[in-house]
Amino acid sequence: MAITPDSLFAFANPITMVGWVLLLVAPRWSLTRRLVLSGALPLVLAVAYVLLIGSHYLGASASEGGFSSLQEVTALFRDPWALLAGWVHYLCFDLSIGIWETHDAQKRGVPHLLLVPALLLTFLFGPLGLLLYALLRRWYPAPALAS
Repeated sequence: MAITPDSLFAFANPITMVGWVLLLVAPRWSLTRRLVLSGALPLVLAVAYVLLIGSHYLGASASEGGFSSLQEVTALFRDPWALLAGWVHYLCFDLSIGIWETHDAQKRGVPHLLLVPALLLTFLFGPLGLLLYALLRRWYPAPALAS
């Protein structure tokens, strides 16, 4: 079977979904701590991103697109490998934010049921979920550091 952007997309999405489901339904489970809260899953996605974006810049489409204008970004994302890299970038960073939200909420004593809407919005709309969590955490101050 040939490795294509479509086949890797079909692989990356379910892997990431496992991380989100674990954060949402079993944040204190040992598997969640080892696989997701440790950062292992986002690091796997980060490696995939490096390989994907590297394949773009080392491949035939290397001179196409860039980040200096919207037109350059549009041209960059015409390459399916670069588009997939962009998607994996989103998967990696949104999951990383969800992990931070979960760690921070546990440290602050935010009830998990209050965290769930922020996690769902982070999963679906990235910055919107981060904004919701930033508002939520204002009511739960960080514990004082022991000196």
